[in-house]
Amino acid sequence: MIKIKNLSKVFRTEEIETKALSDVSLTINQGDFISIMGASGSGKSTLLNIVGLLDSASSGSYQLLDQEMVGLKEKQKSKVRKENIGFIFQNFNLIDELSVYDNIELPLIYNKIPAAERKQKVEAIAEKLNISHRLKHYPQQLSGGQQQRVAVARALINDPKIILADEPTGNLDSKNGNEVMELLTDLHANGATILMVTHSDYDASFSQKTILMKDGIVLSEKTNSRNVDVLITS
Repeated sequence: MIKIKNLSKVFRTEEIETKALSDVSLTINQGDFISIMGASGSGKSTLLNIVGLLDSASSGSYQLLDQEMVGLKEKQKSKVRKENIGFIFQNFNLIDELSVYDNIELPLIYNKIPAAERKQKVEAIAEKLNISHRLKHYPQQLSGGQQQRVAVARALINDPKIILADEPTGNLDSKNGNEVMELLTDLHANGATILMVTHSDYDASFSQKTILMKDGIVLSEKTNSRNVDVLITS
């Protein structure tokens, strides 16, 4: 699904050149749940942004569904992003002035889905994520965990090929954070492909494999066993 080869990213100002990524190579197959860890400045967020087509690589290759992404124009990247990628952010990025229903529906409107189909899809995903009773509420009326469930619903509403999660439990207490990780595990068990950036060893343990980054390079990869344990006990 995703093939990254010798990917580099350089940020330049008039006086300074900073290499955020250096010859990173990575393969993510359909149905994988991969976590990326590393200290601030390790390059993990830059890599996630490039995979999500929110930023561009300086050199190297990034193929998504056998299509080369490096060098695509913004309009093309926007189309690929809308059709294939769902985002879950640390800060939820919900619109306070919109109801839960309207927040979830928004990507469908951008994709010009007919109103009747939008209603059906919103109600179906809300039921799946156990937030049907919250559809008329507003984000500020919800707990952090509930807001993240809404954000997950919005990320899933267009049936993306891959889910990108950037510190999905970063603003949550342990109880709500655990609920979100169990939700991601359930999604993965049902076939979702997930790439998650996290600072948390505990969160990373839910994934199949953890990639450790440092100074813009992949330092190591390790296979996790907890993911299987969670699936058995859930």
